[in-house]
Amino acid sequence: MKKFIKWMFSIILLVFIILTSLGFVEYKKAISEISLKDKVAEIQARDDYVEIEDISDYVLKATVSTEDQRFYSHSGVDFIAYGRIAYVLLTTGELSGGGSTITQQLAKNLYFGYEPSIIRKFAEFFMVHDIESQYDKDTILEIYLNIINYGDNHMGIYQASEGYFGKEPKDLTFNEATLVVGIPQSPSNYQLSDHAENAYKRQQAVIQTLIDTQTFSEDEIKELMDSE
Repeated sequence: MKKFIKWMFSIILLVFIILTSLGFVEYKKAISEISLKDKVAEIQARDDYVEIEDISDYVLKATVSTEDQRFYSHSGVDFIAYGRIAYVLLTTGELSGGGSTITQQLAKNLYFGYEPSIIRKFAEFFMVHDIESQYDKDTILEIYLNIINYGDNHMGIYQASEGYFGKEPKDLTFNEATLVVGIPQSPSNYQLSDHAENAYKRQQAVIQTLIDTQTFSEDEIKELMDSE
């Protein structure tokens, strides 16, 4: 039995080393085409780029609460979330999502896309390290909000805010912010042009997350909703 466990451990370690090596090659290839600094500079030079101070605080809080609750405390990879996923997998045999942090999602959007690939997942970890070491948390969140897909061909919070509500991101109300923040989880299924009903259902999940994380109390949310 001990020999079997040792053999299995060796196989797992070997696979990990191989995947890490291949991921590093993928990562180096990506940044050789355009560096992270130049990639970010291109995004920040866009006419519709919005700095974090010009984005509604409701959008910021709802995004962090919904997408990555420990965003400001982890170093780019949420090992607690991965531990939870592993526990559920081992105890129930079901694979649940929700492990990717905002930084990981940013790495995907900047370089790797969302096509499933274990090698790209390992490459993503190297990119996450670069992002976290070169930019502070507010800047990472800012860049993320400027490039994610909000459906209906709205890329970034400025296009979403203007396209859906005809106003700048800093002027979004609590109701508008919680509605739009729910869309990136599945833009084609939540975009307002043809899936508004789904979007409003998703909004309720976003609001519940704000309550669960104690970002806002139920009374505060009721007051905000009633005041609009």
